[in-house]
Amino acid sequence: SFMKIVFYTGPQCSLCDLADIELANTQQFSSLNVEKVNIRNSTDLYHLYGARIPVLKREDNGAEIGWPFDTNALETFLQ
Repeated sequence: SFMKIVFYTGPQCSLCDLADIELANTQQFSSLNVEKVNIRNSTDLYHLYGARIPVLKREDNGAEIGWPFDTNALETFLQ
């Protein structure tokens, strides 16, 4: 079954590109449903996440992990 992940990102976000690579390196990647959300499209999201992106949020339990993270940290987060 797929785990839904919301990937909060933004324009010209080089850290988001790095986070993308880490996510793709996880063993769980093939069973993830990742939805990228540009925080600039929402004032609320921008205020919440503007200084923190990239942030990944699990839809099932609301848990978040913010940058910096590596593949190991992500795999723990996704368990």
